[in-house]
Amino acid sequence: MLLEELKQFIESIDSPVQQALYASLFTWGLTAIGAAFVFFFKSMNRAVFDGMLGFTGGVMVAASFWSLLSPAIDMSEGEGFIKVIPAALGFLGGALFLYSLDKIMPHLHINFKKEEAEGVKTEWHRSTLLVLAITLHNIPEGLAVGVLFGAAAAGIDGATTGGAIALAIGIGIQNFPEGIAVSMPLRRQGLSRWKSFNYGQLSAIVEPIAAMLGAWAVMTFEPILPYALAFAAGAMIFVVVEEVVPETQRDKFTDVAVLGFIGGFLVMMILDVALG
Repeated sequence: MLLEELKQFIESIDSPVQQALYASLFTWGLTAIGAAFVFFFKSMNRAVFDGMLGFTGGVMVAASFWSLLSPAIDMSEGEGFIKVIPAALGFLGGALFLYSLDKIMPHLHINFKKEEAEGVKTEWHRSTLLVLAITLHNIPEGLAVGVLFGAAAAGIDGATTGGAIALAIGIGIQNFPEGIAVSMPLRRQGLSRWKSFNYGQLSAIVEPIAAMLGAWAVMTFEPILPYALAFAAGAMIFVVVEEVVPETQRDKFTDVAVLGFIGGFLVMMILDVALG
């Protein structure tokens, strides 16, 4: 019932850019709620932590196919190889875009040591590098939400407002542990609860920006739609393989992380089919 009311509220908004803004503010809000756990706890059981990171990866992989790649292929013209070319090119472009950011932007995976920081070498504090790592996660997520709302507003077959809402809900759910994943390590490093919370929630502030840009782009340049959807999928898959999965494999709870991944995939698949 609550999901139906949410769907009706979003559908009552005429502008897809505004729809994307509201949806991505929801995803940012769940990041902030996760980060707020730092006011009550200083650390989290590692098995739970790895399970939630695995859940994040499962949601992102399922969303990449069910919400992005499949509609991108469906809306492309032609048959056989011709039909899949836009999705293939967009997917490759998204992966290469995140690959470039990964090589340039200084960042540190959550469970990694300071000397394992990636990107351009810098003397930035570990807390800054951690926030930038999660920010890398959130850019393609926000973009995906915005692009799908734009595609639904354009009336493209395979893209629906319900599907866009399902994507936003799935990303919001997996943003909750991401907020925890930033704020708690910062708290353990000695930052105040308030600073740890602020860093945690700020890591997702790029999502509303990317979502609005994505919705605006596909509404303005409609022919790029299949490329844009697949671009967001490629970017998210790169993040899962390069960032999320390695973060879950640094301790003895790898099986818990795998089960979390499967759970996240199932939740996203069910949401997309039920609402889309």
